[in-house]
Amino acid sequence: MTDEIIKNTTVDGEMPFIGNESVAPVSETYSAENAKSQMRKGFLEFPVLLIIGTKPTYAPDILKQLKRANLLVVEGTLYPLLSRLRRYGLVSYSWEESKSGPPRKMYVITKEGHLVLSTLGDSWKTLDTSVNTLIKHYEKSN
Repeated sequence: MTDEIIKNTTVDGEMPFIGNESVAPVSETYSAENAKSQMRKGFLEFPVLLIIGTKPTYAPDILKQLKRANLLVVEGTLYPLLSRLRRYGLVSYSWEESKSGPPRKMYVITKEGHLVLSTLGDSWKTLDTSVNTLIKHYEKSN
């Protein structure tokens, strides 16, 4: 399957048809890669809070854990997210000395962060069940 599906545009003002159904003219290209990226970004706070909620962690270790879970995230995405979580009061950080270089920011989840994490966990379980139900229905019909 290709990651891009190009939609037809109108020809001489006529609507394109698939079977007996007209298709609305679309002049943009759909990018599945872009959609996958947006899906990852949309829920990234949850796995980051899960990681930090386990133990105090510094950013490079968060990136490693996300990578091990096949959630490829770059620093340019993670650092603004960590700053946002800190502004919301969901995480805090402290500077810790490093044996192999400069001090590091160790992120820790706050009490408020644990409450949000619990809510996100419940929401994820519901969403997961709902989407898996739809996937099973789709797979049975095809």
